[in-house]
Amino acid sequence: MSGNETAKAEVGLVGLAVMGQNLALNVASKGFPISVYNRSYAKTEQCVSRAGKEKLGDRLTGYEDLGDFVQSLQRPRNVILLVKAGAPVDATIESLLGHLEPGDAIIDGGNEWYQNTEERQRRVMEEKGILYMGMGVSGGEEGARNGPSMMPGGNREVWDRVSSVLSKVAAQVDDGPCVTYIGKGGAGNFVKMVHNGIEYGDMQLIAEAYDVLRTLGGLTNAELESCFSEWNKGELESFLVETSATIFSKKDDQKPEDTEEYLVDKILDKTGMKGTGKWTVQQAAELSVAAGTIASSLDARFLSGLKDERVKASAFYAELGLGEPKPLGKVDKAQLMADVRQALFASKICSYAQGMNIIKAKSLEQEWDIPMGELARIWKGGCIIRAGFLDQIKQAYQTNPELKNLLMDPSFAEAMVSRQEAWRRVVAMAVQSGVSVPGMSNSLAYFDSYRRHSLPANLVQAQRDFFGSHTYQRVDKPDTEWFHTLWSDAQSADSITTTGYNN
Repeated sequence: MSGNETAKAEVGLVGLAVMGQNLALNVASKGFPISVYNRSYAKTEQCVSRAGKEKLGDRLTGYEDLGDFVQSLQRPRNVILLVKAGAPVDATIESLLGHLEPGDAIIDGGNEWYQNTEERQRRVMEEKGILYMGMGVSGGEEGARNGPSMMPGGNREVWDRVSSVLSKVAAQVDDGPCVTYIGKGGAGNFVKMVHNGIEYGDMQLIAEAYDVLRTLGGLTNAELESCFSEWNKGELESFLVETSATIFSKKDDQKPEDTEEYLVDKILDKTGMKGTGKWTVQQAAELSVAAGTIASSLDARFLSGLKDERVKASAFYAELGLGEPKPLGKVDKAQLMADVRQALFASKICSYAQGMNIIKAKSLEQEWDIPMGELARIWKGGCIIRAGFLDQIKQAYQTNPELKNLLMDPSFAEAMVSRQEAWRRVVAMAVQSGVSVPGMSNSLAYFDSYRRHSLPANLVQAQRDFFGSHTYQRVDKPDTEWFHTLWSDAQSADSITTTGYNN
């Protein structure tokens, strides 16, 4: 045992990689006694040492033995896990079950697949009467230490027990702590997954804005830093826009100080991923929710991974006379920056609308009753997608809890209409110049499709009926009636009506 040896801890934490250590220190800094444990004791010693340096040693105690760790906790015990998702979580749970007692609780703070969380909830309750909650934690290492956004879901009793601690540990914004009870089952993990999907879309849209400004507008990194810093003072105010401005300003520290080379230009254009974006797109498909912006961001990451193929394709098409996109020559940079800003904001609205629709559809399916406005509120601070316009999203759902789509909120609708001309100019310019903007173009297509009274889907449905007898509905008949036509003159020509066809 290391650190304070007397006080019973209100909460325990297992898993002391950087996120775990930082969250433990955060808990201690808010005045709550905490016990910590890690399979490798060196990490425990490191955490205790950090606590001592930060004058938190009287509230944080490290344990080498798991049994001693469990016995150090106030009953009923509350244990937070911050270990790698999947098998490591199951192994840790099995170890804990040998020491925990009925009524104790496990809170998994990892990026876990929501159905795994629900299965564990059933299993630990059946085996030992242990309560279980899955809790998404956003904000990275800095957020864990200074205040993350947290999305707990599962057993409500656990939330009631730990809410006083989590509410102090969470990021604080003008209307409260960035944590709320999300819903039963795997609701917390599901919301965190979609949060990450929105994050994928946000990052891709910002990257496309950067590409258009740099490649077509010829903006330097210094100009990009200035542009993004200015954007961060207005409607685009967000963590990701702010960090982008910082990135543009960073010189390459592996080069002499007197050079003007920037680090961003030296970073290989291959984007990694951990799977939550893919899960989000898969769930959108399962729920029949259109999410083209988020899906396009995932495709962009896949394509970025084909670096060697892209290099060869670039040379191959250059020989055929189709080279890389180039700056447009004389361009009004101020106008271009204004247009791209508006295109980015409009596209961002679509990305968030898609993410919120995925969550709402799943909540209805699972009867989670997720508070949509509260999601926007708890994302205002601590998390990666924190942004000023989340207040607007919160207000939209508070005004109309049954809101079908953010695009139907009057304030967002006004924003879309006033920006659509600039948005179209940016997408058209990029397409004509050969600069790929899949996020912006998919967002624009989503907006244009959603607002149209009639789409060409009538032809698609006729084709389905032609080759597969899938039937169709008619605009001049009740929507309970379905029709099938024998389309070829070689077949007899009458329509067949049905009310019971499942297509």
